[in-house]
Amino acid sequence: MLIYEGKGKKLYQAEQSGYVLAEFKDDLTAFNALKKGEERGKGELNCLISQVLFELLQTHGIETHYIKLVENHIMLCKKMKMIPLEVVVRNIATGSLSKRLGIDEGRPLPFALVEFYYKDDKLGDPLLNDEHCLILGAVKSQEVLETLRESGKKINTILSEYFLEKDLVLVDFKLEFGFDEQGEIVLGDELSPDNLRLWDKHTGKKLDKDVFRQDLGDVKSAYEEVLGRIKGERK
Repeated sequence: MLIYEGKGKKLYQAEQSGYVLAEFKDDLTAFNALKKGEERGKGELNCLISQVLFELLQTHGIETHYIKLVENHIMLCKKMKMIPLEVVVRNIATGSLSKRLGIDEGRPLPFALVEFYYKDDKLGDPLLNDEHCLILGAVKSQEVLETLRESGKKINTILSEYFLEKDLVLVDFKLEFGFDEQGEIVLGDELSPDNLRLWDKHTGKKLDKDVFRQDLGDVKSAYEEVLGRIKGERK
């Protein structure tokens, strides 16, 4: 039974209580879904990339919703109550940060910047400070915000080092968290080029959804290159 459909995934109730099946879609969206497209096979690529990265994080003690791969485009996950915040971690200036603050694209930041955005398409997913998060009731306490912030930084360290070994630079990325049935904060959503900005370490070539946003070429080829690198199949 379908219980939720978002921009990138459909969630179905699994046979076992407390779990869902996440089916990755081939749809492409950007600019809060103002730009739309479809790339056959993209959902499968994102699912397989997410599998590798969730398993990597789990070996480093990060709790995630991922349980196992069911098919190449479907994974079994814990059912969660999602926190209505996007946790964005930035290492290099680009995108909205460059536009808002006038920082040149490609400039490394002196430290990892963590930002919170409110998940509300009608409002355009606005940037929030801690007080905004509490006023809106997105979280119930400052402690939750600190947990999200520190989790983002820890995940950033793990993924940044991992990607550098694959000659990829983790520019920035978006995370989503939720509460599992035991009330613990767990990483959810996905980890793919749809929400990770990845640049080739040597050429600066973009290998993420910016290929779609900026009409830079073949999205599927970029995602296939990322999967090939993390699986050690780079040509």
